[in-house]
Amino acid sequence: MKQIITSLDLGSNSIKIVVGEVFREELFVLACTEVRSKGVKKGLIIDSDEALLSIKEAIKRTEDVLGIKLDSVIISVPSYYAEFQRGEGTTNIIRDEKQVLGEDITRALQDSVYNKISPNLELVSVTPAEFLINDKELVKDPKGLQAYKLDVSSILGTVPKKNIYTFINILETLGIRVIDLAFGGQADYYAFRKDEYKDKIGAVINIGTNKTEVSIIAEEILVSTEIIDIGGRNIDRDISYIYDLALDDSRQIKESFALAHRGGASTSEIVSCLTKNNEHIKINQYEVSEIVYSRVREILEMAKKQINHLTKKDISYIIITGGTTEIDGFDRVYSEVFGKNALVTRIETLGVRNNRYSTVLGVIRLYYEKLKFRSRVAATIREEEQENLFRDKKKIDGSSLLGKVYSYFFDN
Repeated sequence: MKQIITSLDLGSNSIKIVVGEVFREELFVLACTEVRSKGVKKGLIIDSDEALLSIKEAIKRTEDVLGIKLDSVIISVPSYYAEFQRGEGTTNIIRDEKQVLGEDITRALQDSVYNKISPNLELVSVTPAEFLINDKELVKDPKGLQAYKLDVSSILGTVPKKNIYTFINILETLGIRVIDLAFGGQADYYAFRKDEYKDKIGAVINIGTNKTEVSIIAEEILVSTEIIDIGGRNIDRDISYIYDLALDDSRQIKESFALAHRGGASTSEIVSCLTKNNEHIKINQYEVSEIVYSRVREILEMAKKQINHLTKKDISYIIITGGTTEIDGFDRVYSEVFGKNALVTRIETLGVRNNRYSTVLGVIRLYYEKLKFRSRVAATIREEEQENLFRDKKKIDGSSLLGKVYSYFFDN
């Protein structure tokens, strides 16, 4: 069975769906869909009817591209009021060979969750921090080791049920089963994951449309996250207010004409626009870039303060992502605020080469790595649908195309 995974990211500006296949540790995008979201604000659904129509359209477009029916998906969830706590679990290995298998890891993780989650909270992540073999040896990965007892120390991430149940109910209404959840900060980390990060503490900043999410990652585990209520839309509003433009026109100027740093802007570059009062005006690139620069710097300064609030430990790396990072000259601004410690990397995966896809892409990588650690196949598309998908497709290398709580984490 092929490891084909579907992820969905519900944003204030757009809904993104990516279907990808992991083959020989590489991720190949089979379909990518993005539609304008309605009834959504800061990742939370405020109008169920409007949101349902947007999600339905995104699913239909994806199914039309693939020619198959989607029935399962992994979703990123908003981290408002997210909580993280330590869990401890244990399992005994009764097989004659006494060798730790993926199923033993799963049982230990199950036990670390048992009776730990409050009724008003939903479990989003269960991440093993370390394992103890036979009450003696601490290891990161116990698979294949000889043991009669396996203990695990895990980090449990939760959010209020009200944050996500409306979203899940809408998907179930459309015949889509949610099989896993993921925090955006953890997904963003996996979108840009590097070997040198594994044993270090870092921060991930995602500048979205209406919010900026700041997350702390310690040895690949999300340990804290916070949302700042400011994002790319604030830049649009600044331009709209000063030049009396419609928000969509302001966004277009921000993305295609203005620079994020005034240092590279030209005083001779001019663009003509029509105001809300139907007056023709001319906008100077240097002047509008000053507006963008001021707001981008403010967002980054606020994110920097938030990092210092979330952790007092030394940060080894900072990943900055989100659609706003695609504005020309953004790297000059973050260098002023963070210095060489920060990294604005670019999504290079064919079909999704834009940082606004980092979360939805990272969800796939995160899910794949989680199930690989438990010696399980990661797939959200049924085997018969996979056969339909690949029947008329040209393959690469002969085999690849370019209850909540427990069910999310332990049935897969």
